Amino acid sequence: MEQRISLLTLGVEDLPRARAFYEALGWRGQEIEETVFFQAGGIALVLWGRDKLAEDCGVTDDGSRFGGVAVAHNVRSSAEVDGLVAAAGQAGATVTRQPAATAYGGYAGVFRDPDGHVWEIAHNPGFALGDDGSLVLPDFGGT
Repeated sequence: MEQRISLLTLGVEDLPRARAFYEALGWRGQEIEETVFFQAGGIALVLWGRDKLAEDCGVTDDGSRFGGVAVAHNVRSSAEVDGLVAAAGQAGATVTRQPAATAYGGYAGVFRDPDGHVWEIAHNPGFALGDDGSLVLPDFGGT
């Protein structure tokens, strides 16, 4: 697994409030399907409903182990997703969502590291990865 993070997703209680906060700080986001994406250097910061994030990660948001944050590591193929999720499981992670096709046309799986931190390993053909692994968001044409 390359040492990089592609996306950092914050589960938020009130998406318009959260977006307004970051935009008041000078960030400019794009919203699509109740998700706000901010290009942040070579990664993306994502705001998404906390309940939706927990469900997508295959975890329960009972306040005990899910901090409302997910880290994503994007890769260049579905086979890489399979290999990395399997390697994480062998290293001691708990796989919370087996790799499978996604609603956005990609392929992803999710695991929790031994301390409960949630990682998504994803192949998203709509997000370009540079040679150095940096992620570039597309223009979603949203607001």
